[in-house]
Amino acid sequence: MSDMQKFNDGLLSFLDQSPTPFHAVEAMLKRLRAAGFEALDEREEWKLKPGGRYFVVRNGSSVVAFCCGQSNLQQRGWRMVGAHTDSPNLKVKPNPELHRHGYFQVGVEVYGGALLNPWFDRDLGLAGRVNYENAKGELCSCLLNITRPVGLIPSLAIHLDREANNSHAVNPQKDLPVVLLQSADKEDFRALIATELATQGFADVAKVLDYELSFYDCQQAALVGWNGDFIASARLDNLLSCFVGLQALLNSDANSHTVLVCNDHEEVGSQSAVGAQGPMLESVLRRIAGDEVSWQRTMANSMMISADNAHGIHPNFSDRHDANHGPLLNAGPVIKNNVNQRYATNSGTSSLFRRLCGDAAVPVQSFVVRSDMACGSTVGPLTAAAIGVKTLDVGVPTFAMHSIRELAGSQDAYNLAKVLTAYYGLESVNTGD
Repeated sequence: MSDMQKFNDGLLSFLDQSPTPFHAVEAMLKRLRAAGFEALDEREEWKLKPGGRYFVVRNGSSVVAFCCGQSNLQQRGWRMVGAHTDSPNLKVKPNPELHRHGYFQVGVEVYGGALLNPWFDRDLGLAGRVNYENAKGELCSCLLNITRPVGLIPSLAIHLDREANNSHAVNPQKDLPVVLLQSADKEDFRALIATELATQGFADVAKVLDYELSFYDCQQAALVGWNGDFIASARLDNLLSCFVGLQALLNSDANSHTVLVCNDHEEVGSQSAVGAQGPMLESVLRRIAGDEVSWQRTMANSMMISADNAHGIHPNFSDRHDANHGPLLNAGPVIKNNVNQRYATNSGTSSLFRRLCGDAAVPVQSFVVRSDMACGSTVGPLTAAAIGVKTLDVGVPTFAMHSIRELAGSQDAYNLAKVLTAYYGLESVNTGD
């Protein structure tokens, strides 16, 4: 088996293990612990050692992992990679119960900018965090993952909506309640969850108090295409980048000071205690750096690469791209540019990345959104503004971004990991500016 095949097998497994940000962080922590990383408690004093490998978690959905290199931190600076753990989905409402015509349904909220039509007629599992009271009256929490299909959103038959193929706007309030079961009884959603938790080994659940649960597509990640050219999966945006950054970190040079930050809440603006617009990364880094002068010296020698998927040129909709900036799948990572700072790339950081790609014999592409279209954004500009670090935005080209199932090239994630591994080992990030 080739190195790329092993990498993709690991990526597919990670995607299947990570139906929610909570599960994604849990899956990352297992890999970090296996590699010798130690957990740090922000409530305690830290005693960091040269060569030490550590991680900090907040809310169970965001993580900062870092390696304390053997070199001088102020002189060398940090090599950082940022990604996000969340993806658009359908979240269960606090009081979701709907009893209509003998069917038990649950109401959902749309999290992020989801492409809604593909959610219909899918086998849906349910996963997330549940908070409960145990038999001793203690507050507890656990992760739940119901991998079997427990829900679906049936489409309306074409016979009852003859214009469905011409125009079909989705009303999230009216059209998206999920069918769970058929019953004449008034089912209680929290009671169903308590019963399910008991079957999964949580026998001490006395009462479910609250939850953060999301529906997800039960179909597993897979290599697809006649020659296996593509990876198809839910949540490629942006768990693919989380996995790429993690693998690069695990393979990084022990002499370097390296950081991987994977934040929650990017898809809804990042403005939270654990989002990229919050204080998490800065507070961890300042604690490592020490006094203010050390912090400023370190940041002046540091760099951040924000890794978040890019829009590959769709062969059926090529007119949605600028003709000179249509990235192809399996043609290398994409440098993302925007003059209005929706991406944080500048000519210096992009030049450094191009040289890294050249040294690794990895092709590189560029993306600029059409001048008459709005541009999305990433954690890159937010991080750059918050801590004043030079930043680059890159990503793997994909199709169907924000759909329930997205598509990427089977070579691109592996190639980006090679480049980020080399970046982590850079002695200097001097971009000549």
